[in-house]
Amino acid sequence: MPQISPLAGEPIERADAERLAGVLKAFADPARLRLLSLIQSNPEGEASVTDLTAPLGLSQPTVSHHLRILTEAGLLEREKRGVWAYYRLVPSAIATVADLLTPPRKRSTRKTR
Repeated sequence: MPQISPLAGEPIERADAERLAGVLKAFADPARLRLLSLIQSNPEGEASVTDLTAPLGLSQPTVSHHLRILTEAGLLEREKRGVWAYYRLVPSAIATVADLLTPPRKRSTRKTR
């Protein structure tokens, strides 16, 4: 993730902008947003592909594809257990994206509440 927000009043470096754009592209899909929501709302805070196919109404290969994109973007972590893989959110990655997209003045106000 970039260290400087594109909203900080300083120009963001090209490489940082490309990294942030890659993460935002991972967010920019309705199925992926639903996946993040389904995983987060699961009482265990994690889910396998088989837990996610029916609620999304998508095939297993399609769900696996979306999970791979979210994992490569650093938004999910994957843990292999036997033949199953379980996915959970990386809260620090999501918080970093939120901070980068929050203007500095709003950020300082939000932290003091």
